[in-house]
Amino acid sequence: MRYEFAPDLQSIMEDVSKAIFPKVRIDRVRCFRSYGSSSKMTIARCHTIGKLIQKAMNVPPFYALEFISERFDKLDKEEQLKIIIHEIMHIPMSFGGGFRHHDHVCERNIQQKYRLYKKHQLHQLNNFEENLQAGQNERKEKENFFRF
Repeated sequence: MRYEFAPDLQSIMEDVSKAIFPKVRIDRVRCFRSYGSSSKMTIARCHTIGKLIQKAMNVPPFYALEFISERFDKLDKEEQLKIIIHEIMHIPMSFGGGFRHHDHVCERNIQQKYRLYKKHQLHQLNNFEENLQAGQNERKEKENFFRF
């Protein structure tokens, strides 16, 4: 197995977390691509060190999201986004070092969070377009003002 930090996935994870999982401490989560997994069905995994080891080492919780390149990279962008959301959902709201299990991380909840994130993205795009338009209008007003 080989692991590489995945800055592209890290950026997406951070954006998703800021938008719909604000309790996730993005400074304590890292995304990696793995290569050479013998797993047949797994696309991604969420890892952490156990609470006892955290206490013994006197370190706060830290999570690693692993995306198995051979399977994850073949998915379209929307499915990749859903997988990222799925893995973030395993991190509990308390950010205490445990895991949320598949009774919570289920297709219905993943779809709900996916729709919420897409709605957030649309809102961000609309705000960007409004600000861009306002800036263009302001520039035109200044140009007209200085023509005299």
